[in-house]
Amino acid sequence: MKKVAIVGCGGSGKSYLARQLGRILDAPVTHLDATFYDDAWNALPMEKFAALQRDLVAQPKWVIDGNYNSTLQIRLEACDTVVLMDVSTVAALYGIFSRQIRHGAGHKGNGLHNRIHWAVIKYVATYRHKMRPRVMAKIQQFASDHADVVLLPNRRQTRRWLRNVAAEHR
Repeated sequence: MKKVAIVGCGGSGKSYLARQLGRILDAPVTHLDATFYDDAWNALPMEKFAALQRDLVAQPKWVIDGNYNSTLQIRLEACDTVVLMDVSTVAALYGIFSRQIRHGAGHKGNGLHNRIHWAVIKYVATYRHKMRPRVMAKIQQFASDHADVVLLPNRRQTRRWLRNVAAEHR
């Protein structure tokens, strides 16, 4: 496990998993929110964002967290492991609100980019119905023939999986 793409709904624990996995694997971690948005929440032009990801996945080791469905293929084609944080809608909503309470709004570093507004709430609330099938289809199309696919349905399973990965990489 050297090249890991982590995807899933906002509030599912992608950034937490990425930080922990990066530490275990001694791999650089990239939080796509941190590369896509600047401090004033201005988005990087999509062609520059895609080029940046192509440069990132060309490296020998990496952990990248974030969805960005329009550029997901880049990460999926290059990864050896894809992790889908497949938590329930309630858990994801809890995740975004508890993160906001714990860390406040704005850019906090370490992948924490909090900005809750109606569009974010709607995206999280409808993710399993609308976005998850699209993500699963892309995983099937662009990663299933060469990458291990890990589905983590809750935080307990995520912690257990991390313990197993850590034990394998001692």
